Amino acid sequence: MSYEVTEQEYRTVSGELGSVNPATGGKTRVLDVSVRVGSPQLDNYHRVNGSSGRVTSGAAISYEDAPSAIQRRLWLETDRAYRAAAQRLIQIKTNSQVRVAAADSSADFSEEPPNVRVEAPEKLKFDEASWTDRVRKLSARFANFPAVLSSRVTVSCEVNTRYMADTEGGRVVDGRGFARVVISAESKAADGEDLETFDTFEAVECSGLPKDEALAASIDRVGGDLTALLHAPEAEPFVGPAIFSGRAAGVFFHEIFGHRVEGHRQKDESEGQTFTKSIGTPVLPDFLSVVFDPTKRKIDGVDLNGWYDYDDEGVKARPVTVVDKGILKTFLMSRSPIQGIDHSNGHGRRQPGYEVVSRQSNLIVESSKTVSDAKLRQMLIDEVKRQNKPYGLFFRDITGGFTTTQRAGMQAFKVLPIVVYRVYPDGRPDELVRGADIVGTPLESFSKILATSDKTEVFNGYCGAESGSVPVSAVSPAILVSDIEIEKKAKADDRPPLLPAPPATSTGASQ
Repeated sequence: MSYEVTEQEYRTVSGELGSVNPATGGKTRVLDVSVRVGSPQLDNYHRVNGSSGRVTSGAAISYEDAPSAIQRRLWLETDRAYRAAAQRLIQIKTNSQVRVAAADSSADFSEEPPNVRVEAPEKLKFDEASWTDRVRKLSARFANFPAVLSSRVTVSCEVNTRYMADTEGGRVVDGRGFARVVISAESKAADGEDLETFDTFEAVECSGLPKDEALAASIDRVGGDLTALLHAPEAEPFVGPAIFSGRAAGVFFHEIFGHRVEGHRQKDESEGQTFTKSIGTPVLPDFLSVVFDPTKRKIDGVDLNGWYDYDDEGVKARPVTVVDKGILKTFLMSRSPIQGIDHSNGHGRRQPGYEVVSRQSNLIVESSKTVSDAKLRQMLIDEVKRQNKPYGLFFRDITGGFTTTQRAGMQAFKVLPIVVYRVYPDGRPDELVRGADIVGTPLESFSKILATSDKTEVFNGYCGAESGSVPVSAVSPAILVSDIEIEKKAKADDRPPLLPAPPATSTGASQ
């Protein structure tokens, strides 16, 4: 049995065009009880038909340190979880009598040395008055962009403290903070396409967030990009060479590669198992390596979102080289073994209220074939000419993406860029286009990478999967690919507002 209580304290301030909404915040505690019955070889978390079972409920418990109330909730949740676990084990054993044997007969649970670590919980440090004033002034800056229909500047700070204990002797108390500024703007093109641009800044603490000068410059960039997109031509379906900026490349690797090396997907026979039999063989170009390192908190002074000291099974975090010079070496592992890998490497993760599975942390792409940004651009132009294409593409910024990994669906991915340029080989200025989505299949896409830049960029975000939403980072240089496919983005058919927007006025008390 294992118990985890996640304590969260948070505050959020948001504003639009110089108006600030009342600050929101609160304190919560969520209890997760995981109960395993049976044996390490076969227990109630055994995967059947793509499902590994769920016994925790993510129950809310008292935020006050009231022993009687907390003990009562733990007692009730333990009873409920045990009943659910015992019932599922019976179903699993019955299923095994009527189904063919699984290809991977490895155990359901690994033995790991218990860890004991107790550190003082983090305290939330948030100057609400200062941030309210800053958000008011910063959000008013969007008045300089009348084509923007709606905009928002939001700052949020939170502190999470985790208390873990299990019947193997593990005890972990630790915490960390999250701070984030989100700058977003939305509008609608004349043909009905909804457009958005955004920028984010992340730090461990609020004090690590940028100064107002940097945030103001970001607002100008977000508003300027959106205004330009309203007048940009719509992208057409296209296959050809392209450059992904470092941020865009990070999302590219996270979606098409990272999810396919999560360990639990190698055992699940409903999954596509793209790389299950590929350890020791080339899966990427030989100049690329991929490391997942949750112990790294910063790169080039930028805070990384995917760091932690212990995973959600109490296993100590460690760097894991998944690909070395193009060769697949291992997978990201929780305490659910797979064929050939018997132990966790510290990547069992979850959002409170979900069961643990293997998940990504800080994905770091390393390259031995680097060139300057100028040289990479020239290589793109040379490739456009070689293929006799009318232009190449440059994906400057990206909002996220998703992928399908199960074998019942298509082994495909979609990445969602927001700022895309056509790069012409005849020296014409780059042309901004809108309404493009990147699509493709993973194995083919990996083989198209030709070179990388000599500078890396960081994409911080949150990744959603079977165990909920967890903080992650992707660090990558810009990459040049010989072929990438884009398709038209879905769009609505309603028109922009029929009347012009009200004129901007200065903020302040009315007379």
